[in-house]
Amino acid sequence: MKRLPPKRDLSIMTGVVVAAGLLIYGGYRYWALTLINQSLKTQTAGLEQSLSMTNHNLSLTQKEKSDLAEALVNEQNRNNLFEGQLRGISGVVGELSGTVGVLQKLHQTDPELLKKYSKVYFLSENYFPSQLASIDAQFLYQKDKPAQFHVSALPFLQRMMEAAKQDNITLQVVSAYRSFGTQAAVKSGYKVTYGAGTANQFSAEQGYSEHQLGTAVDFTTPEIKTILTGFEKTKAYKWLETNAYKFGLVLSYPSNNSYYQFEPWHWRFVGVALATDLHNNNKYLYDLSQREIDQYLVNIFD
Repeated sequence: MKRLPPKRDLSIMTGVVVAAGLLIYGGYRYWALTLINQSLKTQTAGLEQSLSMTNHNLSLTQKEKSDLAEALVNEQNRNNLFEGQLRGISGVVGELSGTVGVLQKLHQTDPELLKKYSKVYFLSENYFPSQLASIDAQFLYQKDKPAQFHVSALPFLQRMMEAAKQDNITLQVVSAYRSFGTQAAVKSGYKVTYGAGTANQFSAEQGYSEHQLGTAVDFTTPEIKTILTGFEKTKAYKWLETNAYKFGLVLSYPSNNSYYQFEPWHWRFVGVALATDLHNNNKYLYDLSQREIDQYLVNIFD
């Protein structure tokens, strides 16, 4: 598994420690104020009882009754003040608790998953997804050729393919995860078959392929088999355009993109939140800056 960059790792861990410390302090303050609040409530109750008794005790002077009533009002005001402070601290404690949870979640999420890897960022031969799982054979074009996908993204992919089946659309996986070495072999084969110039238009060099992340997949349908040319004319592609975002998948290379030729068969998992925003705003992943994209990392598998 690829280690997180030391600076990012240290920054997140520092944030977790600081937030946890504030959370502990906030909890202590909340406990202390709760004890004071309980004491004030007891005193207020005693004063209320005393005032009630005085209303029936004609031997007390009017001034004594007035003084006792004033003391009761003062105690009630103090009690209300502490209750307001308790509510404020409780809110802060809740916010700190949420911050700690977010930082821990971000610390456990691979920062590479939403990087723009097509000719932009580079993945070394030492990078491997944290965990891969096999795609169910029923979704594969070649049943005897296993394909793997990121374990946390796989449920989204398979639910999408099941939904397509319910709409009488057959989606089949031709290719999914490819290691650095596998991508190098694929690219070399394309160069031999099509020439380097042509191959560079539709195939990434090793280290620049989204497939190495384990979250990219190439689809086909029975009508075109493995000849992917013409996939954009199929019902399957039209279905993906309309529904893929609901399951967190987006088209990486639309027509007229500046990275590779139009690849209607190549889709990448980026999470439902990001995919939905891209769909609603008629944008593609590579239209956004990396900073904009990174905001969605913490919720990529929600």
